[in-house]
Amino acid sequence: MKHYSAEKIRNIGLFSHGGAGKTSLAEAMLHVSGATTRLGKVEDGNTVTDFDVDEIKRGMSISLALAPVEYDDHKINVIDVPGYADFLGEVQSALAVVDAAVILLDASAGVEVGSEKAWSLATAAGVPKIIFVNKMDRDNADFSRTIDSARAVYGPTVGPLQLPIGSEKSFRGVADILSGRAYLIDEENPGKSIESEIPDEFKRPVREARGQLIEAAADSDEVLLERYLNDEEISDEDLRHAVEVAIAAGNMVPVFAGAGSSMKGVDRLLNAIIQYVPAASARTVVATGDNGEETLPADPTGPLAALVFKTVADPHVGRVSYFRVFSGSFKSNGSVYNTTADKSERIGHAFYSRGKEHINTDAVEAGDIGAIGKLSVTHTGDTLSDENHHLTLERIDFMKPSYSAAVNPKTKADLDKLGQALHRIVEEDPTLQLGRDSVTGESILSGLGEPHIQIALERMTRRYSVNVELGLPRVQYRETISAKVTSEYKHKKQTGGAGQYGHVFLELEPLEETEFEFTDRVVGGAVPKNFFPAVEKGVREALDAGPVAGYPVVNVKVTLYDGSYHDVDSNEMAFKIASKEAFKKGILMGRPILLEPVMTVAVVVPDNFTGDVMSDLNAKRAHVSGMNPEESGSTCIEATVPGAEIQRYATDLRSITQGRGSFTSEFSHYQPVPPNLAEQIKAMAREREESAA
Repeated sequence: MKHYSAEKIRNIGLFSHGGAGKTSLAEAMLHVSGATTRLGKVEDGNTVTDFDVDEIKRGMSISLALAPVEYDDHKINVIDVPGYADFLGEVQSALAVVDAAVILLDASAGVEVGSEKAWSLATAAGVPKIIFVNKMDRDNADFSRTIDSARAVYGPTVGPLQLPIGSEKSFRGVADILSGRAYLIDEENPGKSIESEIPDEFKRPVREARGQLIEAAADSDEVLLERYLNDEEISDEDLRHAVEVAIAAGNMVPVFAGAGSSMKGVDRLLNAIIQYVPAASARTVVATGDNGEETLPADPTGPLAALVFKTVADPHVGRVSYFRVFSGSFKSNGSVYNTTADKSERIGHAFYSRGKEHINTDAVEAGDIGAIGKLSVTHTGDTLSDENHHLTLERIDFMKPSYSAAVNPKTKADLDKLGQALHRIVEEDPTLQLGRDSVTGESILSGLGEPHIQIALERMTRRYSVNVELGLPRVQYRETISAKVTSEYKHKKQTGGAGQYGHVFLELEPLEETEFEFTDRVVGGAVPKNFFPAVEKGVREALDAGPVAGYPVVNVKVTLYDGSYHDVDSNEMAFKIASKEAFKKGILMGRPILLEPVMTVAVVVPDNFTGDVMSDLNAKRAHVSGMNPEESGSTCIEATVPGAEIQRYATDLRSITQGRGSFTSEFSHYQPVPPNLAEQIKAMAREREESAA
């Protein structure tokens, strides 16, 4: 694959709801451009971009994949992006490096949940968008209805640059609104269009669409607006230029039509991408250097600044890092500096990735996307720069996990391999987070949903031969006292020679804000000060397991106020044992209660689902504190809800809102568990003790 200047490079991502045809469109682009000799199909498991075993098994994309296309002396770096909500991290990765988002809409379904999510994330990232109405040759395909759906959801900036000629089985080409020409499908070679006159029955719709296009483009071009208001003639070239400016500014979202799986209209889409998507040379970035911020154009002779946007574990070459070069040239067989990790990296051959195919290159230049294998310290979001010119690009801000699962090994052999395997899959997917519950000892894997966790662990099992069982994490209950009490304990032991003697009086009282506080008010030297640390240590050890259900004790103040000692037999161990036992006695007398964690949640849902979500939250013992209107007809519901009630909330909310809702949560405080639930928790604790014994 030859080198292309940044002016000749277009970086695009294919985004949509799952099943709208992104992978089939990428396959068609490759075949139409001559990169492949046969057209793969998702159902046959032989496409270029869905090459992973899990993707073939499920018939859907799980990870983003690259498919560079060489067409009309240009290079189009196509990124095929998963469309399901559990893989929105892949969407964010792609949006960090593309210069335009191609949003696919199924011509029979219109705007779907995944398309809405992709649109909102692309808008937030400031990435220009174009729409491709796909599957125009399928039953129930309706271009006009799809456009109406897009305008209802996306707004009035949506405007066709093409109109389909026919639909369903009669779909036979597209009419270009700017040029006023038709491009009919060559039946012998569906990937090629034949230019011709627009059929008579489509001439009027094309004229009307051109008028609407001029109005839309005039909003971004004052000269064109003046000529339009004065009824002056506007040439195709002037209109094309105005449209390009409007698209780059985000003031217009052009619409194209075709059928990816049969390659119809795909050549016209490739031409449109070259024409209307901003070139890689148009993008500048701001990086932080040793002397402050630097603005970097896409100059291959400039200082190196490359962003790693994806890391995968390749079974043949190990860990592979995908990157976009924003400035300079990433040269093979040398070294680069990871400014994020503050370490140097030795590098071998850089390559271009086309699915699982690796095409070696001597350099990846500014504006282009490449990959490198076996970097030791580099992770997704890191910046690679020159050894003598350190630059750091803005990291990708991935969304936070919303679902957690406890991962337990099935056998002792699995236990030995589990830790390393979990770390590897987390390195590959930044939306996965790994933690460990210090109380239960469980390994906790968190992600964007239940399927996200399940698929990640299935992949781990296949790659690293680690068998695990999944379950919900144990809720982090706590115990405390509800009354102020005093307690005494004397530890006395004589076994010949020096014995042990420790005697303490403790006062226990509830605290509201602080987890634990230890003080003393011993007078007259009843307990020597040198034993105070041992007394506190004994109490702290007793905090680990309360008497109600074995959970840690919190929100308690302990005061050492009296005691006695022996000149010979008293030592630190004796006072530690005495204080530990005194605390255990005291907490039993202090009317101990169970506490449950309470989370603060912010749930964003379309207005038409607000009632259903509110009902569900009420059933989960939530306390709603506010409802705030958001943009685009959504409402943010703020509430506090017990953590035990929302362990599966990511799945519940997706079901209630048809995937359109989202939420964030964070720990707020602990509150007493209702008595009826407390008895159930105690019973479960007893069962765990018995099974462990």
